[in-house]
Order: sequence, then structure tokens, then C-alpha cells
Amino acid sequence: MRRRPPDFRRPARRRLSNAFWWTLCFVAVLLFIFILSKGSQIESTRPVLARRSYRHERIMEGLNITEEMLNPSSIARQLSDQISLAKAFVVIAKESSNLQFAWELSAQIRNSQILLSNAATRRAPLRITEAETAIRDMALLLYQAQQLHYDSATMIMRLKAKIQTLDEQMSSVSDKSSKYGQIAAEEVPKSLYCLGVRLTTEWFRNLNLQRKLSEEKQIDMKLKDNDLYHFCVFSDNILATSVVVNSTALNSKNPDRIVFHLVTDEVNYAAMKAWFSMNNFRRVTVDVQMFENFSWLNASYVPVLKQLQDSDTQNYYFSGNGGDNRTPIKFRNPKYLSMLNHLRFYIPEVFPVLKKVIFLDDDVVVQRDVSDLFSIDLNGNVNGAVETCMETFHRYHKYLNYSHPLIREHFDPDACGWAFGMNIFDLVEWRKRNVTGIYHYWQEKNVDRTLWKLGTLPPGLLTFYGLTEPLDPSWHVLGLGYTNVDPQMIEKGAVLHFNGNSKPWLKIGIEKYKPLWEKYVDYTHPLLQSCNFH
Repeated sequence: MRRRPPDFRRPARRRLSNAFWWTLCFVAVLLFIFILSKGSQIESTRPVLARRSYRHERIMEGLNITEEMLNPSSIARQLSDQISLAKAFVVIAKESSNLQFAWELSAQIRNSQILLSNAATRRAPLRITEAETAIRDMALLLYQAQQLHYDSATMIMRLKAKIQTLDEQMSSVSDKSSKYGQIAAEEVPKSLYCLGVRLTTEWFRNLNLQRKLSEEKQIDMKLKDNDLYHFCVFSDNILATSVVVNSTALNSKNPDRIVFHLVTDEVNYAAMKAWFSMNNFRRVTVDVQMFENFSWLNASYVPVLKQLQDSDTQNYYFSGNGGDNRTPIKFRNPKYLSMLNHLRFYIPEVFPVLKKVIFLDDDVVVQRDVSDLFSIDLNGNVNGAVETCMETFHRYHKYLNYSHPLIREHFDPDACGWAFGMNIFDLVEWRKRNVTGIYHYWQEKNVDRTLWKLGTLPPGLLTFYGLTEPLDPSWHVLGLGYTNVDPQMIEKGAVLHFNGNSKPWLKIGIEKYKPLWEKYVDYTHPLLQSCNFH
């Protein structure tokens, strides 16, 4: 065979030697890197372990426990678990009126706690010999609790039953509270009854009072003068009406230009006439009428009068036996059967020559001159009133039955409600728009009480829908008879309204608001003193 030249022969041994050395260097580098990384991991875990150990020591120090107590198989741990369970059973036993068993559990809990306290103090684990009796006694009591069905499932059922019982009791108490509150609101205090009797007696006994009233010829002229400020109040409460008149007079810049038109019933007519004849309210003109003298007020013209005389309506309001036999207590109020409560819809008929009048409820106090109301532009509307829709529950859907198609088709459920109690009425626009006719229409549609049920505000919202001009809220501040009112609103308010059951002349009146009303009562008056007003 022919041999290759020397230049083309392979250097086999030299090539093998180079590969070996390169491999050896590579392995050495890897070993060096591994050693470095291992060392860094050891160093990095040392601070974590140190921090954990430090935190563990702090926890033990704060809880005043020992290492032995942290051991899941320790005696101290077993005692602690028994104590926790026993405390729960103590509560359940008390709820079940098993006071003897609750006392036994409490006593054994104290014994176990003493053992744990002694072990923690001496920093030594509990020995089985010293804790065996306590563990056994507690175990027997816990087993006894289980036999009494003091388990979670049973307790949940008992609590549900108790909650249901409490709900029923609360509902019953709430109904009784509403009933008694309504009775208290409807009552005529003895002092008010006494005042009415004494004033009636004085009116018929003292002919000078009647003669004095008949000699005041200028009154008739003032009653028809539209350049004066005319107010009307429909009430059978003598003292409350007196406060309205007195507060208006005392806070008026021109009391001699004020005319009050009071309408009451036949029972209180003589007493009302006597009171306002024998007292002077800064030259304010006061006229008293009784609605029984209104010839136009009859069942053929007034739908509500026909309804009020209906036996079913009276049965609904007084006996509580409505169609569903569950007439709410708040509906069973005599004021809803009083014509005085409905006269507000007949103001043009009551005062046929007047052009503008301020209507006031008898539970208000006037604490600012309100003559500027007569110059407010109502923009062609009939009723000037303060809106009450700052909250959703004072919108139309709160007062009306929107399941009825008549209501649903004609009225926006989110329309803003407003309040009776202080209203400025343009009687010229009232007559032009035939507002009383609108009221009659809706009253006749509600003969079965399906459009609304309660009071005069719902029919008022229907009657004056689109005919009401919003007034500044400071003209009429509401809520002093049932809730807390912003003190700044009270200070700025022109008319304060004690709407609600807690009237200021009743014992259930809100004490902090009574002085706002009482400062317009002259408790030194002989008749008030003789009737024990204080």
C-alpha cells in the first residue's frame, strides 16, 4: 500500500490530549459555580430564619405561652381546646335556661384556667398527673352537653326559632305602640276641654262680649278688602289657633293690616268667639265662622260629605273592618271624617270676594313676617307651596296607587310632592281653572278608596297637579312633630310646622321643640291658669 506524504498524516495523540484538558477545565468551572451558589443560598436563608425566630419569640412573649402549649399533643393544648368549647356551651346553656349546668361548666373552666396559669408562670409543661382529673371532669361535662343537644346545628335551629319569636313580639309591640300613639295624638287634653267649656259658659253669660263684637262695624269692611293680608285657619282647637294668630301678629311688621278668617264647628263656635273677643292680638282682625252655616255645603254639591256620611266609610275609619279586615291604625282617625279637614278645597266658596289668601294649619308657628308671600309671582299657578321631594318617599308614588290605570296614565310617579300647612292660594286663578271641580272629579273616582286611602294630601296632589308653584324651603319648615330637624332650618324658617302625632300641646310632644310653640302662649291668663295649663 502506498503511504501518504508526511504533511498529510493525522496528529492523533495530540488531538486526544487537547479534548481531555478542555473537558477537565469545563467540569472545574461548573464545580466552582455550584459551590458559590450553594454558599449564597445558605447565607440568604440565615436572615429569614433569624427573623422567623424573632417573630416567634415576640408572639410567645405577647401571649404569655410556653413551647409546650404550642405542641399539638401537649396537655396544655388539650386543656385550652376544652376551655374554648366549654365557653360556647356555657352561653348555650344560659340561653336554654339550664343555669345549673352553666354554673358547673363555669366552675370547671376556672379550674382548668388555674392549671394553665400555674404552668405558664413557672415556664414548665403540665404533667399528666396534675391535669388528668381536670381533663376527665371537663370531658364528662362536654359529653353531657352533647347529650343535651348543645351542638351547632341544634343551636342554629334554636336561634332561628328565637329570632322568629322576637320578630313576632317586636311586630306586636310596634302595633301596640302605633295604636297607643294614635290614641294619645287624638285625645283632647283635660285642660283644652276645660278651656272650651269655660269659654262657652263665658260667651253666653257675658253679654258684653257679644255686644262688643257687634259694635265693631269696621270688621266687615276689612273682611272684604283685598289690599289687606288675609289668612285662613280651619280648626276646632282654640289654643292652637290662638298660637297661630298670636305668632303671626307678634312677628308682623304691620299687624293692623292682617285679617284672620277662622272656621270651626258648631261645638267650638261660641268658645272660639269668646276667646278672640276677650283677647287683643296687636290690632289683628279676627273673624270666626262655623261651617254648619254654609248653605252650599251639602251632600249634593260636596262628594266627600256624602262619602263621610256613608256607613261603609265610617266603618272603615272607626271600626277597622275594611274590605280586607285589616284597616291600618293610622287610617282610623276622626280627623279624616271632619269636614274641617276638607274645607281647604272650598276656600273660594268660603271667601267668595277674596283674591289671594294664605292657608295655615293649626299646628304651625309663624316666626317671621310673611307679608312678602302676597307679592310672590305664582306664574299663573293656583297654589304656592314648599316641595318635599328632597327624599324619594315624598314623591307622588308614595301617596297614590300606581297600579290603578287612572293614576298611571295621568301622573308622573316621580313628580315632586309638596306640603299642606302653609300655602298661598291665588283664588282668581282657582276660580278660572275650576280647581274645586277637579277635586270633585277625583273624589268621586275614589269612592272605593282604590286611588288613595289616607288624608287630604293625596287628593291635593291630584287636584293641584301642574298648578303648583314651588316656594323657597325657608318659608315652610316641616317635621317638628315627628322627627329631628336641622337647627339652621328652624332658625331661618318663616313658618314651623309641627306635623305628625307629637303635637306641642300634648304630653307626647317633642320636648326640645315645645318652647318654640309655648312662647306664644300666655300662661298667666286667668282662664289658662284655672284649667291647669302649664
